[in-house]
Amino acid sequence: MLKTITKPITKPIATFFKSEIAIGISLIVATIAAMLIANSENYEIYKIFFSSPAPLNIEFIGLHKEMNYLDWINDFLMTIFFLLIGLELKKEILIGELSTKRKLALPAIAALGGIIFPILIFFLFNFNHPENMRGFSIPAATDIAFAYGVMSLFGKRFSNSLKVFLVALAVLDDLVAILIIAFFYSHDPNLSYIALAFIALLGLGLFNFFNSEKTHLYLILGFFLWLMILKSGIHPTISGIILALFIPLQIGNKSPLSHLAHKISPSVNFLILPLFAFANAGVQLKKISIDLFTQPLILGIAFGLFFGKQIGVMFFGFLAVKFKIAHLPRGTSWPEFYVAAILTGIGFTMSLFVGSLAFAESNLANSLVLDEVKIGVICGSCFSAIFATIVAFSLKRD
Repeated sequence: MLKTITKPITKPIATFFKSEIAIGISLIVATIAAMLIANSENYEIYKIFFSSPAPLNIEFIGLHKEMNYLDWINDFLMTIFFLLIGLELKKEILIGELSTKRKLALPAIAALGGIIFPILIFFLFNFNHPENMRGFSIPAATDIAFAYGVMSLFGKRFSNSLKVFLVALAVLDDLVAILIIAFFYSHDPNLSYIALAFIALLGLGLFNFFNSEKTHLYLILGFFLWLMILKSGIHPTISGIILALFIPLQIGNKSPLSHLAHKISPSVNFLILPLFAFANAGVQLKKISIDLFTQPLILGIAFGLFFGKQIGVMFFGFLAVKFKIAHLPRGTSWPEFYVAAILTGIGFTMSLFVGSLAFAESNLANSLVLDEVKIGVICGSCFSAIFATIVAFSLKRD
């Protein structure tokens, strides 16, 4: 799957991070639009539309599943997002900033801290509220596009090595997030469909083994894999990561991985993620009161993102460097590294995604719980972005 290559790629992959600032702006616009509609007379139309039935029905193979438009966004379109994340992760492991143990050490160890501390803070606020425990992984995620986009706004204040570190850490964070989704938010796995999913994996493995460069064949089997995992009860977004592992990095002078990333990145950047934000970020402000900000779910998420992420990344990163397991990114000081640690607290789309899955089928789903998730995520992410900006512009430049 992670096949070695004999000839280096000369052209950079047009990845998810090509237009960082534009992506961040599109997400902000989508979020503001969702908030405006949620607090207008059109809220019911907005709510009814995304909850409207849109069942999956493939009659010739007898496959049917009840879904609505929000399910298609969260379960199918976000799978394409994770496919792009998987392609980026594979590229980094093979030829990029994660290609050696030394390069992998710092983002991996820092990512571990950025997962453990937010979860601990979430538990601290919610251990007396077992109904909230399903959301433990919400503050552990990082929005790659938004975090990288904010750092890009600082121009040349920070080294490219630090930016790559932030991307690598966020990719690892999100990989853990999707594994948590697969294992904790799945429902009574159906072994028959899991067996069919393994047949799809066998086909993907054969394509990879025989060096097929026809990406459409991988995508056809990938769609079949998505269907089988969807019906199995496991959350289907994991199929995006799995599919990415089988796409060859390079065959001769061609790079199927680069070609596929180039094709899907504009749709992910400027359609899928903004649409996800628009469909999931709408919160009615009339439901918000001062008392709401004392709710343990909101506090656990907001504090986990703002404090947990920066403390965990900074502390574990310091230990990795102190014990000579890793070294700081080239051309980076500790205060600059701290800015990157703060930026990992921008959970936004990823945290909203995890939250929507965590409480999707809870008995509380029709109450304030989903709004509390959104408020916690938006507050923690905004505080992280604002504080990182303040710290960044307060640093002395050489």
